[in-house]
Parts: sequence; structure tokens; C-alpha cells
Amino acid sequence: MKILVTGANGLVGTALCRRLREDGFAVRAAVRTKLANPGAFDVIGVGDINELTDWETALRGVDVVVHLAARVHVMHERAANPLAEFRHINVQGSLQLAQSAYAAGVKRYIYVSSIKVNGESTMPEHAFTELDMPNPQDAYGQSKLEAETGLRLIAASTGLQVVIIRPPLVYGPGVKANFAELMRAVQKCWPLPLGAVHNKRSLVALGNLVDFIITCITHPKAANQTFLISDGQDLSTTELVRCMAHAAGVPARLLPVPVWALEWAGRLLGKGETVQRLTGNLQIDSSKARDLLGWEPKVSVQEGLRRAFAGDSQP
Repeated sequence: MKILVTGANGLVGTALCRRLREDGFAVRAAVRTKLANPGAFDVIGVGDINELTDWETALRGVDVVVHLAARVHVMHERAANPLAEFRHINVQGSLQLAQSAYAAGVKRYIYVSSIKVNGESTMPEHAFTELDMPNPQDAYGQSKLEAETGLRLIAASTGLQVVIIRPPLVYGPGVKANFAELMRAVQKCWPLPLGAVHNKRSLVALGNLVDFIITCITHPKAANQTFLISDGQDLSTTELVRCMAHAAGVPARLLPVPVWALEWAGRLLGKGETVQRLTGNLQIDSSKARDLLGWEPKVSVQEGLRRAFAGDSQP
């Protein structure tokens, strides 16, 4: 079986390609610019991903597409019309690939979306499920929802099997942005004002996401389904920092600052969204993946964090 992976040089794509090859799959890695062929993979440059991308060569002989490439959430947005930019790549580009995949005889198309389609937060003990009404709060989440809607229409009209996966924050070796900054702060033993945060948030270790994608490649019951997945171990931010410190082999230095004070400071400094992610709830019910596909997360939070701090190449 030959698998085309888009966004193959990203955090998830790199780990997925490696694991697929180890499991005996033929892998074709699609990247924007083919700078070099590492020898282990069939690498192809496809240029910018949009409604004009030519996928003919990349899709030749492919059985399953895993579409990871996307314009991701931008912390410091500079585009005059962010939604238009997100739609150009995440919606039109994704649908163009799906239509090309069907024309090329591809059987299954796995689309890695985002929990942001459901929303930004949950009420305590009320986890998101696949049955919830979508409620994206930003242009990125809206573009992911529109892509999902278009892909379901293509599946219904062509018979292409579409699988949609909505992960929360993915962490592992090479993770970037805010999670990486928090890791660095913990590793340097900086005092953090996060010792009194009693929220609950779902995360997914890189190894668990990769394992679930591979399950969806082959499992017959995954066809035309949407899945929310996580590690199955929700943590408060306080607990997460303690787990990080344990994984890094350093003491956790936590100051018990009240949440209201953190939120006030966040608004004052223009960091309200960042503080909300640290103090708010975002829980995921991944029971559908377990019940329908028999999938269980194989990597614990502690092991996932250990790999992240160690830069462990194992996904």
C-alpha cells in the first residue's frame, strides 16, 4: 500500500513518514520544495498548495492520502484578510487535493483537522464530542470547518472515503510555539505563576496521533467518520507543569497566583488569549475512537513529555 503524506516535513509529517516506513508501507512525502532526497523516502515537491496545485505526479500509484499540510494558526497575524488566506490553502487546497485524489483512483483521504472546529473551550466536565455543533472562534478554525464540509460533499458524490481527525494541541520532539516556551521555562527552573490553576485540558502526544492516523489508514470502520482524539488523561496547567518538571528531571517552581489575577494581567498585557489557554478548560471525549476502532493511546502523558524533552526520535 502506498501512502502520500502532505506536509511531510512538519512535526507530525516527519514522525508519520518514519513510522509508516517502519511498518512496511510505501511512503511518498509531499513537500513544498524538494531540497534534497534523503534516500529513505520518495520525496516530491508540489509547490504552494491551493486550488491550482498539480497533484498528478504525486498521486500516481497512491492508495491513501494523509493531508497534514495547512496554513496553521498564526500568533502574530499580518494578513489584511486572514480568513481569505486560510481559505486559499486550507479549504480550496484541501478540496483540490481530494478531487485530484479521486480522479487518480485513491481509495481513502485522511484529513487532519483541528479541535478548533468544535471551539476554544468547554465547560467543566463537559467534553467535546463528534456530535457537538461546530463553533470555531477564529479564521483558522473556520477554514478547517469549511474544508471538512467540502470533503464530506466530495465523499458523498464520488465514493472517496474521507476520514476526519480533530486533535487538540500536539506535543512531542520538535514541538514549537507556546508549548515549547513553557518547556524551556520549566527546564530553566523559572518560577511560574501557575500553581493554582485547576482547569482540565486534553492534549495528544505525537506518538498517539501518529498511531491513530495509521489505524485510520487501514481500519475499514474508519471510512467516512470524524474522530476527536486525545491522550485520555486530562490535566490542569498546574499538573502539566509538574509533569513537565518530572520529565525534565528538575524541580517544579510554581507560585500559587489566583486565576483572576492571571486573567487581569493577561488583559493588561494584551495576552488574554494566551492566559485563557493556560487557565480555561478544553476537554475531549475520544471514546468513539476506542469503541468503533478499538484504538487506545499507547503513549502516556509522562512518556510523551519525556520524549519531548529528550528530543526522542521515536514518534
